Amino acid sequence: MEVYDLANIKSAKKRILVSRTRADRNKAIRSGVKTAIKKVYAAVESGDKEAAKAELTAATKTIEMAASKGVYHKNNVARKISRLSKAVNGMA
Repeated sequence: MEVYDLANIKSAKKRILVSRTRADRNKAIRSGVKTAIKKVYAAVESGDKEAAKAELTAATKTIEMAASKGVYHKNNVARKISRLSKAVNGMA
């Protein structure tokens, strides 16, 4: 394994593995959030208000779950949700 090439100390080897695992988990969560946000904007672009509201609810849940996992700061989450809500509520 190339993980152990640089680290000689057992705890350092473990930190490398743990940090890699967490980075992969955070990347997956961020990707899910981005997908949820894109779905909301796609619904807004199509002009379907009911679909947009449904997607907003799903996206809000996804984003708040990411915050609870510590992937995003709470203010960042509030900003994302606010912008999505504004887009959905601003539909004609």
